Amino acid sequence: MTLWFFLLCWGLIAAQDGGEQANEVAQSAEIQPDSPIMGKFNALMKKFRDMESIQKDIKTRLTNDETRVKANENQILELSNKVRNQVIFSVAAGGGDDAVGPFNTDTTLIYRKVITNIGNAYNTATGIFVAPRAGVYYFNFFCHAGGEQRVLLCLMKNNEVIVDIHEHKTDQDPADNGGKAVFLQLQQGDQVYVRMVANTHVWGGDYGTTFSGMWVSEV
Repeated sequence: MTLWFFLLCWGLIAAQDGGEQANEVAQSAEIQPDSPIMGKFNALMKKFRDMESIQKDIKTRLTNDETRVKANENQILELSNKVRNQVIFSVAAGGGDDAVGPFNTDTTLIYRKVITNIGNAYNTATGIFVAPRAGVYYFNFFCHAGGEQRVLLCLMKNNEVIVDIHEHKTDQDPADNGGKAVFLQLQQGDQVYVRMVANTHVWGGDYGTTFSGMWVSEV
């Protein structure tokens, strides 16, 4: 009992204060450094040191894992924000394959066939896209029309003409196609739409006359 009690006390001291105090305990108990008991003590100390090293290694791995998890969480959050803030739309004239126009006044072209409207920024009742957030946007618009009437479509930013599609009336070419694309820097609430100039026309339908846009990036 005395020996085991001594071993326990020595092991605790060794674990806390290192080999120097253990040797002092051994000397006070008149145990020789090269004795079998001292060999067992040294082996026990090595186990304690090994356990401490393992604990440090586990702690380091846990810290690294926490760092990786945090990085993944940030990436997921960033991706989620991008998806939530996406603005993409594509619409077509719709309304059958008959001509739209000519009208005796400038008219906002209303695209009634919705292909995509992520973010619901395009209004099918007015034909107007309203920017839900500031940034750089990409827009394109295409048309199909007959040659018996003039074509003049203008891409508008608020009340400003940005680009247009223009085709003269001709008896030689029974059908025409045209398109334009542009990047625009918009503020929240800016309006983008296609204006059909008075006494011009395009063809309706779900395929030939289209209007598309998307948010690209922050400024």
